[in-house]
Amino acid sequence: MLEAFTAALSLITASEIGDKTFFMAVILASRYPRKPVFAGVVVALAAMTIISVGIGQFLLLLPKLIGQYLPPSLSFLTHISIEHVAAILFLLFGIKLLYSARKMSVQTDVDVMNEAEEAIVEGERKFQQRNTAWKIFVESCVLTFIAEWGDRTQFATITLAASKDSIGVMLGGIVGHTICALIAVIGGRTIASHISERTITIIGGLLFILLAIVTIAFSGKV
Repeated sequence: MLEAFTAALSLITASEIGDKTFFMAVILASRYPRKPVFAGVVVALAAMTIISVGIGQFLLLLPKLIGQYLPPSLSFLTHISIEHVAAILFLLFGIKLLYSARKMSVQTDVDVMNEAEEAIVEGERKFQQRNTAWKIFVESCVLTFIAEWGDRTQFATITLAASKDSIGVMLGGIVGHTICALIAVIGGRTIASHISERTITIIGGLLFILLAIVTIAFSGKV
């Protein structure tokens, strides 16, 4: 459980800072009171983490569920180690991130910030009521949840949950997201001006590759 918690915490924290949802939290916190923004962002990311862990657990059970329907020629698929599959996915994620970082420029940070700004402006059109704490909470929660769906951290959480202790992954993911949200709400704009998306992407890519190595090294061990 501790290994899963540490892996999820490290991966989420390194991947989320400088991400689109991070910038969204920064912008929202600069426009509205911080407490409802922080609460909305954390609730959305915690919900996404729980859903992702659930998907990961479902994928873990999937070979057993469909195994009885597979023809004999494909029965070997049910014996493939989930740790090896996870390691391959982590490796591919890492390579993809490093390749993406290689193509990034200074303009990338501006583009990510602009995307976050546009998403917030579009969301505000749908929340025309008075700026109450509840409205700010709901807006922050909904916008963050939508932006996080399909993000690289969601796929990382799904893969982690399928190969490691699900409770540890869930707790590590929630704590990691909470730390990132707290950083974004309190001093995100200052931090964002000093940390580039390219740097964060490189760190994330290296972490994915390291996780692939660790997963293979400890596969089959208690």
